[in-house]
Amino acid sequence: MSRQHCRSLSILDHFSALSDPRQRWRVAYPLPEILLVVLCATLCGMDDFVETKLWGEQRLDFLRRFLPYERGIPAHDTLNDVINALDPDLFKTCFTSWVETLRDSDPEIIAVDGKTSRRSHARSKGREPLHLVSAWATRQRLVLGQQATDIKSNEITAIPLLLERLELTGALVTIDAMGTQAAIAEAIVAKGGDYLLALKANWPATFTDIERFFAEPPQNMLQTPVETIDNDHGRLEGRRHTVCHTVDWLFSDRRYPGEPRFPRLAMIGMVETRVERNGKTEQERRYYLSSAKLDAKTFAHAVRAHWSIENRLHWVLDVVFHDDLARLRTAHGPQNMAIVKHMAMNLVRNPKDKHSLKVRRKLANLNGHYLENLIRQKSTLT
Repeated sequence: MSRQHCRSLSILDHFSALSDPRQRWRVAYPLPEILLVVLCATLCGMDDFVETKLWGEQRLDFLRRFLPYERGIPAHDTLNDVINALDPDLFKTCFTSWVETLRDSDPEIIAVDGKTSRRSHARSKGREPLHLVSAWATRQRLVLGQQATDIKSNEITAIPLLLERLELTGALVTIDAMGTQAAIAEAIVAKGGDYLLALKANWPATFTDIERFFAEPPQNMLQTPVETIDNDHGRLEGRRHTVCHTVDWLFSDRRYPGEPRFPRLAMIGMVETRVERNGKTEQERRYYLSSAKLDAKTFAHAVRAHWSIENRLHWVLDVVFHDDLARLRTAHGPQNMAIVKHMAMNLVRNPKDKHSLKVRRKLANLNGHYLENLIRQKSTLT
């Protein structure tokens, strides 16, 4: 390889195990070149393969800093066909391997939640929109992994597959009520993590007992509560967080046969929410199960951190990366492009960069030095 092309990208090394789905004799555009142009174009705000080809043609000199691109940029149909045909399971494995190089060793709260890409359906073929369950490292603001499913109700089967690929040692995994399953809790504990699971009426006996307990709690069984207040956009919201570390009474012989036993259950918690808006007051109580003996302050932080997956991942995908406008509907295209967008999100996450995510993408498009620093994970412009 000439000196011009010796500035290799370590990010591509992590995806070298991704097999090319095309017959070798028909490959005119190497797979690493396709992956690099699609990733860079996505970082720079391109929303489809027509725009990706246009971007690649205009920025060919930049791309040739890293790979030869002897035949230039492939047609948008070629880009589409290759991304559609990639093995999504192998792509996810490569993604997870790469993300582990970005993670630090400090304890992490990992939020797990699902999101539907509304325009990824193919009704004529009986295909539902893509529903993706993602794992989000709330402190580092990293997408750790994803698992696709056709419908939201399949989150129960998708979550264990996602957890199986993740490093969970020392982490607190938070999941909403859909994932409150004994088997999911077992999977988290088996991998060295702790769980914090929302509890709703889908576990009627357990929910009723905990609801009654917090309605008239016995003396000296509750930790000192922690209260928080938010006042934003004409909405005053107060939250009171209460935890109890005495849980042996919860699962006993008085339970009905077959009642699920959550492994290493160490705490139950409640969040009382009071919202005042437009002269009206709404109140709600939410309940949680955890294998960690969290104090009320840490419990409040963990519950709050879980919802960051909504406004720092799902909202960003929709508003900044225009995920709800994506029209990929065939083969593995929808979930493979979801992985590419998650790669792009992880690359632009630099907390020291003072620009908004939207501006960072525009700056990457305008400034080759900034873009190179993003894909090399070096310090960016401030």
